[in-house]
Amino acid sequence: MLPIKKIICSTDFSDPSYEGLKAAVEIADHFTAELILFHAVSPMPVMAGAGSPTGFHIPSVLEEMEENAGKMLEGIKSGNIEKSINTRTIVVHGRPADEIVRLAEEEKADMIVMATHGQSGWRRLISGSVTERVVRMASCPVVAVPAPSDE
Repeated sequence: MLPIKKIICSTDFSDPSYEGLKAAVEIADHFTAELILFHAVSPMPVMAGAGSPTGFHIPSVLEEMEENAGKMLEGIKSGNIEKSINTRTIVVHGRPADEIVRLAEEEKADMIVMATHGQSGWRRLISGSVTERVVRMASCPVVAVPAPSDE
């Protein structure tokens, strides 16, 4: 496992995901590793019928979501990460767990760092957490950082 040269840190921009970011930054700094900040824009469910929303073009909405996520990642990079840490940002469209694992394999990452909990609610009850899926599917070590105990 050692040395660690490349770390992927996934965020969904929730408060708990920033705990994962803190850990990833610390590990990257300790090992002088490259840090890849990553966000996957989840697919939008398509609803049909009389009650479905109208008046927007789904590809345009997804493109805008990806642009906004990119800006947010760049903001995190410039505001929370020392310039001495080699950091890249990547935004893709797809199912978060699948895309995290795909990126880790594509980049030949040595480690994935992410929070144990991010945005939750009904999706987690139905499909399980993104972190759980990544731990099961990833071919590299996954560091799952718990949220602070006061949450």
